[in-house]
Amino acid sequence: MPAAEESHGISRAVDKICSLPPYVLTETSQHILTYLQGQTSGVDSAEIDLSLQRAGVTIDHEAVQSITRFLLLTFRSAGKNNFSADELVSKLEEGSSKWSKASLQILHTLWSEHGASVRAQQEVQSMLSIGQLVDMQWKLGMAVSSDTCRSLNSPYVSLLLKIVEPSGQICQRAFEMTIPQFQNFHKQFKEMAAIMETV
Repeated sequence: MPAAEESHGISRAVDKICSLPPYVLTETSQHILTYLQGQTSGVDSAEIDLSLQRAGVTIDHEAVQSITRFLLLTFRSAGKNNFSADELVSKLEEGSSKWSKASLQILHTLWSEHGASVRAQQEVQSMLSIGQLVDMQWKLGMAVSSDTCRSLNSPYVSLLLKIVEPSGQICQRAFEMTIPQFQNFHKQFKEMAAIMETV
């Protein structure tokens, strides 16, 4: 299904997926489907990695990311193409002959249960193709000197934003503002909050 990846990469991902115990594949797929249904803010491969370790599955982080990407692309593609569960399994079998019957059955069952919700969420997201803010951290600092000025003594506000991009990847954006810039930023946020209260 993820046609952009080379055949060898797909084959390795399928091998890794089929090596997972059924309950682990189910849990991993449900984690991804929960995101695709808009119920979580992103797919955290570190969290999936941790749940695999708790289940006693020994697998390196790169393989976990490969499995996560493959399943994410597969379910996303199935939603975009409006595949039924049978069509999904058929396409997976066309892409690789290494699929185990148990793995395909799990994916079939999960897509039967969650496919319609994923498609509905994809329609909404296609209209709103922007990132989502999931966390914001700030700190107040003091710049005491620079290359050009020995005694700067200038306060600043440093912001770190965690954003889930439309692709599902969580990224961080950091920036600094002078106090006047921050005061303007604060004023604009207050204006937005006031407008949102009237809606």
